[in-house]
Amino acid sequence: MKPVREILITLVDHFPIGAFPGGTKDNKPTSGSDPFRVLISTVLSQRTKDENTYIASQRLFSKYKNAAELAAAPLDDLMELIRPAGFPKAKSKAIKEIARIIHQDYNDRVPNEMDKLLALPLVGRKTANCVLVYGFDQDAIPVDVHVHRISNRIGLVSTKTPEETEIELTRVVPRDLWKFINTVFIAFGKKICTPRNPKCSICPINRYCDYFTEKRTR
Repeated sequence: MKPVREILITLVDHFPIGAFPGGTKDNKPTSGSDPFRVLISTVLSQRTKDENTYIASQRLFSKYKNAAELAAAPLDDLMELIRPAGFPKAKSKAIKEIARIIHQDYNDRVPNEMDKLLALPLVGRKTANCVLVYGFDQDAIPVDVHVHRISNRIGLVSTKTPEETEIELTRVVPRDLWKFINTVFIAFGKKICTPRNPKCSICPINRYCDYFTEKRTR
């Protein structure tokens, strides 16, 4: 059994707890984040880089401040505003429909239940969990490619899909640490535990890592 708490606390000490996708330019901590902005920004973050998400989010929310305004916005205008995030046609349709549902069905309040979030366009478990963590400060684990890769590489889990990784992490990680995993692993995955040629020699948790141990004994 891995010393999960020690591993995560070590990473928290080395990497700042960041913001939701598109939340801040330098990914520094945010508090009291608007759940609607978290939701829309996380949808925009799909299949693009953080810097593109930030640009698109800033452009969008500088003109449309809330669900009511976004629901009434012309689709062509939305497409142009979010173009830096990629897939502007699909994403603009999705965020306009999300805004309509939030405005009409939920009285401008984003729901904080998983099933209701998953019913929204382009919202999967990662996006829904981001809303729960960054928008509502709930205990959840958003699993993206970094979290999935690193969790398996270290040996915290042995899974094939992000969905399986989320389930296993909720079993092995203390609940009070769930909300830190996503942003810490993202920073760790970008700077040290990269997809290719990870910097194992300077990794602060290499002594706990299955990948490092196996590589060293080859």
